[in-house]
Amino acid sequence: MIKQLSLPELQALRAGRPDLILLEALPEKYFRDWHLPGAIHLPHDRVSELAAALLPDRTAEIVAYCASATCQNSHIAARELTRLGYQNVAVFPGGKQEWSEAGLAVERSGPAAAA
Repeated sequence: MIKQLSLPELQALRAGRPDLILLEALPEKYFRDWHLPGAIHLPHDRVSELAAALLPDRTAEIVAYCASATCQNSHIAARELTRLGYQNVAVFPGGKQEWSEAGLAVERSGPAAAA
C-alpha cells in the first residue's frame, strides 16, 4: 500500500527535505491554473511514458497529489511509479482542495512538463 500524507506531514516533509518532488497528476489545464509551489506536472495517464525523463532518480522522494480527497489521479500515478521501480512514493490525498482551503501559497501559470 502506498503511504498517504496528511497536510501537516507534507508541510513537515517539505520543510526538512528541499529535494522533495511534488508531482501533480492532473491534466495540463489544471496544472497551468495553479499548482503547489515547486510542483512538476506528470498526468496520471502518461506516467509510464514520461516518468523516466522527468524523474530519472528512482530513489527520489516523490509525493503525488491531485484535486481533492475524491480524486484518484494521484493514487493512479503513485501506483504506476511504484510499478516502474520508484522506491519512495507517497500520496497527499487532500490535494489542491485541502492545500487551498488551508490558505497556503500556490504557483500560477507555470510550464507543464508534459506539454
